[in-house]
Amino acid sequence: MTVNDTSAAAEAGIATTADIFAVMALLPHRYPMLLVDRVQDIVPGVSARGIKAVSINEPFFNGHFPGRPIMPGVLIVEALAQTAGVLALKTLGDAGKGKLVYFMAIENAKFRAPVEPGCLLELVVEFSQNRGRVSKFIGRAEVGGKLVAEASFTAMIADPPKAA
Repeated sequence: MTVNDTSAAAEAGIATTADIFAVMALLPHRYPMLLVDRVQDIVPGVSARGIKAVSINEPFFNGHFPGRPIMPGVLIVEALAQTAGVLALKTLGDAGKGKLVYFMAIENAKFRAPVEPGCLLELVVEFSQNRGRVSKFIGRAEVGGKLVAEASFTAMIADPPKAA
């Protein structure tokens, strides 16, 4: 099933997947700030699971930290937020086309274990509150089934800024 089948899938209770091209069609982020390679198990209005293959080629590893590369916690939270952005926009269906998702708040962020090159980072997000333009999410990041980070966060869906 493709990402375009979301509305029919939601009605049937079937999860969908967004590959990297579908993610890039939904989010404005690009290298080096696109931190989600694919989003699986998208159940509109409910939850989604993002995947990030963490590579030694990531630009942040040059300085965080030389000799002991660790993915910055703030980027793990950003990856969770990007996964939530895909979920939020897919939940809106056609009404989400051309919209942007902005972070509004991050709460209760906790980091449990380092994320290193070679890890497959799984990003699980769920709606905790969905009020249309403003939604709250609960997210957790895992490596090999082990919790490495978690956070609650709020995001707003808005039109892109007008060109000057």
